[in-house]
Amino acid sequence: MKILIDFFPILLFFGAYKVYDIYLATAVLMAATVLQTAIIYAIDRRLQAMQKITLALILIFGTLTLLLHDDRFIKWKPTVLYAAMAIGLAVTLWGMKKNFLKLLLGSQLELPERIWAHLNVAWIVYCAFMAALNGYVAALYSTETWVNFKLWGYAFPLAFIIGQGLYIAPHLKTDKT
Repeated sequence: MKILIDFFPILLFFGAYKVYDIYLATAVLMAATVLQTAIIYAIDRRLQAMQKITLALILIFGTLTLLLHDDRFIKWKPTVLYAAMAIGLAVTLWGMKKNFLKLLLGSQLELPERIWAHLNVAWIVYCAFMAALNGYVAALYSTETWVNFKLWGYAFPLAFIIGQGLYIAPHLKTDKT
């Protein structure tokens, strides 16, 4: 059920684009993301920072896309999000000497410090890669190609999350009761 909630805005965006155009698709994405956020809030009674940031960026870049009738704004939203995440994680790790991932997930996962450090660096590299990749496709290819990349590009985060799970699995501490 959770996976459907996570993917339904992008699926609706893709469908609206294929049936109509980027501007209707952007409006659909904005509405679907608001609905998605409301559903998550109703289930969890709270929103994570990333959910709030994603919603804000979609609403800001979507509004600019619609008001200025310029699809470049919605196409660059993922680049801005990923770049901000990479910069935020890097500044927190190397500037403030804190591991943001551990602060965020430490109550859910018990891992050795070395593994937390590797995960944080992996997320920085992944987010920088995704920012560059989206920027490349948004700048050099048609809107049609970008929309297809946006949908099929979800293979990258899925592969990253699976790889991350395989990496941390041997290091998870288990109860021996």
